[in-house]
Amino acid sequence: MTEIEKLKDGVYEKVMSRRFAEVLKEALAEDQVRAEEEDVDAEEAVGYLSSYLQQVIRLCLKDIADRDEEDSVDHQLALTNELIASLAKKTEELGGGQEVANAPFLLKSLEHKKNTLLPRRWERPATSLTRSFLFTNSKKDVSMVHELTKEIASSDRIDFLISFIRFSGLQLLLPALRLFTARGGHLRIVTTTYMGATDPKAIEVLASLPHTEVRISYDVKETRLHAKSYMFYRESGYSTAYIGSSNLSHAAIAEGMEWNMKVTAQDQPHIIDKMSATFETYWHSEDFTPYEPQKDEEKLRRAIDRERGRSSGTDASSYAFDIQPYPYQQAILDALDTERRGKDRWYNLVVAATGTGKTAISAFDYRRFAASRKEGTRLLFIAHREEILKQSLSCFRQVMKDPDFGALAVGGHRASHVEHLFMSIQTLNSQRFFEKMDPYYYDMIIVDEFHHAAARSYQHLLTHFHPKILLGLTATPERMDGGDILSYFGGHIAAEIRLPDAIERRLLCPFHYFGVTDPVSLAEIKWIGGEYDASELERLYTAEGALASQRARAIGDALLRYTADIRDVKALGFCVSKKHAHFMADYFNQHGIPALALDADTPAAERNAARVRLAEGELRLLFVVDLFNEGVDIPSVNTVLFLRPTNSMTVFLQQLGRGLRLSKGKDCLTVLDFVAQASRKYDFSRRFASLLGKHHVIIKKEIQEGFPHVPKGCAIQLEEQAQKWVLENIASRLRKNEYYIEMVKELYAATGSRPTLSDFFRATQVEPAVFYNGTRTYTRLLMDAEILPALPVTDLEEALRRSMSRTLTIDSPRWISFLRRAYENLPINPTPMEKKYLRMWAITLFPDGQKDSPKDPALAITRFAKETALKEEISELLDFLYDRIDIIPQKAELPYPCALEVYDSYTRDQLFAALGFAKPASIREGVKYLDHTNSDTVTRPTDVFLVTLNKSQKEFSDTTLYEDYSIDRHLFHWQSQFTTTPESKTGQRYLSQRETGGIVLLFVRSAKQDACRNAMAYTFLGTAKIVSHEGSQPISIIYRLDHPIPAKYITKTDSSGVL
Repeated sequence: MTEIEKLKDGVYEKVMSRRFAEVLKEALAEDQVRAEEEDVDAEEAVGYLSSYLQQVIRLCLKDIADRDEEDSVDHQLALTNELIASLAKKTEELGGGQEVANAPFLLKSLEHKKNTLLPRRWERPATSLTRSFLFTNSKKDVSMVHELTKEIASSDRIDFLISFIRFSGLQLLLPALRLFTARGGHLRIVTTTYMGATDPKAIEVLASLPHTEVRISYDVKETRLHAKSYMFYRESGYSTAYIGSSNLSHAAIAEGMEWNMKVTAQDQPHIIDKMSATFETYWHSEDFTPYEPQKDEEKLRRAIDRERGRSSGTDASSYAFDIQPYPYQQAILDALDTERRGKDRWYNLVVAATGTGKTAISAFDYRRFAASRKEGTRLLFIAHREEILKQSLSCFRQVMKDPDFGALAVGGHRASHVEHLFMSIQTLNSQRFFEKMDPYYYDMIIVDEFHHAAARSYQHLLTHFHPKILLGLTATPERMDGGDILSYFGGHIAAEIRLPDAIERRLLCPFHYFGVTDPVSLAEIKWIGGEYDASELERLYTAEGALASQRARAIGDALLRYTADIRDVKALGFCVSKKHAHFMADYFNQHGIPALALDADTPAAERNAARVRLAEGELRLLFVVDLFNEGVDIPSVNTVLFLRPTNSMTVFLQQLGRGLRLSKGKDCLTVLDFVAQASRKYDFSRRFASLLGKHHVIIKKEIQEGFPHVPKGCAIQLEEQAQKWVLENIASRLRKNEYYIEMVKELYAATGSRPTLSDFFRATQVEPAVFYNGTRTYTRLLMDAEILPALPVTDLEEALRRSMSRTLTIDSPRWISFLRRAYENLPINPTPMEKKYLRMWAITLFPDGQKDSPKDPALAITRFAKETALKEEISELLDFLYDRIDIIPQKAELPYPCALEVYDSYTRDQLFAALGFAKPASIREGVKYLDHTNSDTVTRPTDVFLVTLNKSQKEFSDTTLYEDYSIDRHLFHWQSQFTTTPESKTGQRYLSQRETGGIVLLFVRSAKQDACRNAMAYTFLGTAKIVSHEGSQPISIIYRLDHPIPAKYITKTDSSGVL
């Protein structure tokens, strides 16, 4: 039997020996097997090859030991030292003298005698400090309580992350913890009030120990901490950690059938690194509040009693808490600030699904606006329902920490003052309130559910008042009645809350999405205005005959297949037309499943009654058309059926959002999306991208691998035929240029004028990085579409085509503004800063070393300025880039002029051009040291850190994610090159920053390449100062940033994924 024949069918992650590779090659050539092989990048190779080498060495050493010879240990030592000597010849960093000493060669403890009188008795666990071990609390296991006490005794610092702590469990470890903290050991504990399971006395006792800190999450709905881990850190490097099912209770650690894994830093360093990084993120998160004895004792008891059901009602003290926005909310606030202060747009629309905290964002926005003004800030908050107004007023009072803030004017409520007024639109009109108020009285007006604003009832409000800020909130910017709401905001949406962010925060329900094979082909359906022809869809879906019935039967079968019990289904089915909705309702009623059709003509009373009947279970399905944006808001909906295709992501997400409301007893939303063989103009990729919410993933690969990067709690599955059609559609769109030609022709025909680049991106909804894939320019596309006269391809067009992926990364408003001016009128005598901008632009268009690189950076502009079409494309692209900026950059406080702005993104070549380094293409390492000898800009020694968070080229790497990461908005953990020691020249430069005044500039990117395989730009996070360090080869350093990491970036730099 050959080596191939011995292997079973299945998945492997096997490093192939040369012999095995030759055997496999022969088997493949003879068509005996199918095999998948993969190249491994340098970062991943370290793990694979070292594990393979360990197996080979272990096999050889075990063979020697099994011979049972007297000198077998000596033989093992000899072989080991031969290998080490061979490795030492290959790398200088290993150095000499690394061979293993003669027996005894195992060091068990070490203690320096200085400042000690008596030797310390070193206690150690019975299980190894170098090999992992599984505890199952079986009779043959060593006692976990015994092991934990010994781990405590031999640790230098300890972190516990436990969802609840019982006094019965604490008592077992308390003697060891008292001794540990008494000798100066630092103990940190993170826990929660979840389920009221924690004993207040346990927290009080722990908090009374010296050198001990406790942090608690009181927000059990958001935090939902279930983890149990015990981490023991040793300065010797022999750290250990326990992770598993045991909370700190007597039953869990002493009696129960609990499984807990002990991992060690020696054999599972990446696991220890991940646990440490995640704990640090929790520790510095605002979700966990420091517990102060005496001061917080009553607060803790109240929170636990509330979870145990011993108290009820509103806690009046809630108004005393300082409520802060979550990172996703802060990102919206930053975008609003950029729109206003950066772009002078003071009327803003925020789009977010119902239930994602729009009102809280508006409250934070008002608080910030009011704090920026010396005089009072008058507020008018408008909504159309009393319930919304009451909830909004309560939210504002908590954010403002003022139980008397604001007044209601709705129904029977009569406001006594109007400075901060929460009013219904009906009251505003019925009382002719607008006639009594000065148009400029209110500084800020907030309109909830702004999609109603196109109605006549809102016109008095919007035409009479002229506030400094108008903030519109809506889940549905696209109205089916044709009403235009974007016109109030200059055609712009200021910010959007992405559904994946809200789901991760449990603001919305997780979804289980199933792509179901649709038996009806749409490949030949007419395409009009970016969508399928609705009349043709209706004909296909409702016509008498086998096809429509076959489709209806397939929908019914899928509903039964993917739901647990049809009697529990509360479903919305989105249809293409009234006729289609009624067809579907009739079909299900005929088959004994209660259903109803609703449309825009259905009277309001019938719609409301239908909602109640569905919520109460009398109906199973509502088939709707033109109603996704209003009138169908039922939190208990647990199933959504997409029965018509839409190419609009806004419409798709609005419809999906109707089922994502949280509701008691609802674990997830079942989504049935019927996938047909589609027109190549139809875009599946954007649908899945919107569900994933991650920018660096490759959609095609996600589909092929079963969507490993779905939001927490969610799932996406495609049936085999549906997946085949989706992949064919994506491949067709990526390969063919004809799609874009047809789209731009349609735009030209509709408007009668040349579409701008922004018009094109908005209409096609194509990602710019997908369009500018290195083979296209917009100028050439217009020529191919016969909108511009055809001209020969020039060298400049080729240069532009090659440079576009780099140009798309530009997000510096100062740099873009300069380039806009320069293309209109190039400065004759540019300032030093303008020269840097020109140098950065030149290296963007013509990378260092390219044969046509201009020696004078100004030529990068003048050469293009002579070709009108290319100049227009660059100008329009700069306008597009400026418009999508969503954060205001900060000035880097440096002792030398710098064209770089904090929070902006730059390619490697761009940032080094700005720093005056002549040959950026020569840089290969992650750190570049600059001073006056190699830079014409830097006047003080500067270390430029180029950090790639995921150093592997895989979307996920389990070994390289925990080397460099943010701990919170102000602290960043960075790891030096692997060979650097504190004593080395480089190590000394890092560690002596305080004394020498050296500068550290931190540039961070999430991965080496984006989803289109373009090199990702680095975001400049500013200057950093060393706080602490530990370890050697590599050195781990914690830096404090001079500028806090913005909310839009913190979720990327946080390796734990909890922020």
